[in-house]
Amino acid sequence: MARITIRKRHTVRKGEAAVIASRLEEELGPEAGLFSSDRIEVAETGGPVRLYLVDRKPLLFEREGFLFPTLRGAIDRPFSARRVTVDMGAVPFVVNGADIMRPGIVRVTDDLRADRPALVVEERHGTPLAVCIARLDAVELRSETAGKVCRNIHHVGDEIWNLEV
Repeated sequence: MARITIRKRHTVRKGEAAVIASRLEEELGPEAGLFSSDRIEVAETGGPVRLYLVDRKPLLFEREGFLFPTLRGAIDRPFSARRVTVDMGAVPFVVNGADIMRPGIVRVTDDLRADRPALVVEERHGTPLAVCIARLDAVELRSETAGKVCRNIHHVGDEIWNLEV
């Protein structure tokens, strides 16, 4: 991925903020309220990512048509929805941008849906490591024994993580 730079930045109107809140509620359910604020800005980038600054922090991002919290958002405002928990052996690979393989998964929440974003956390402390797109629903993923089950789209140390606003 190319280096991300912010080209334009503007505050959203109340109507736009309501649309953002409803889109986020589709992904997180009632926990979307954690990301509500009087001041939400849109940061247009030159790449495939659009950032949403909540109280001047890049807490949400839009990519591939999905709106989901960034890793900084997941750390700053923890939520329990859509989680994939990986064992400690998978951590070095995930933080380097690798896709999530089935043998490394310890737990998944029941609300995990195919082709939707999810948060990847490590098993010991629940620290967010990456945002991925799940390839299977929770029930299907639990029945799998091998192969890639989630595609990594944002991880610790990538351009979104390192972005200075």
